[in-house]
Amino acid sequence: MVSFFLTWIVAAVSLVITANIVPGIAVTSFPAAMLAAVVIGFVNAVVRPIITLLTLPLSILSLGLFLFVVNAISLSLASWLAGAFSIGFAINGFWPALFGAIVLSLVSGLIGRFVNVGVEQ
Repeated sequence: MVSFFLTWIVAAVSLVITANIVPGIAVTSFPAAMLAAVVIGFVNAVVRPIITLLTLPLSILSLGLFLFVVNAISLSLASWLAGAFSIGFAINGFWPALFGAIVLSLVSGLIGRFVNVGVEQ
């Protein structure tokens, strides 16, 4: 249970850092980032596998590079859902979503490595 909350906090912190790095991504506060992390987790768990399966031929033809576009679509969908529920998370366009997806995965990976050093599994 502790690792779930730790992962959730890492995702929220990563989202705040990404919003500060990538222009076009806005997070109003840390509680908004925590709620946005839940929405992103939901989209990644439910919608992203379906999109990945439907675009599998494009991913194979592009040697996996189309998965960056799938990640951008997932992040844009999470932003749209967050806007529908009045969560303070917004992405303005495709390019910020694409760069944001790349930066978010890098930042969360880096923070995750540092946080998991002291956690026993």
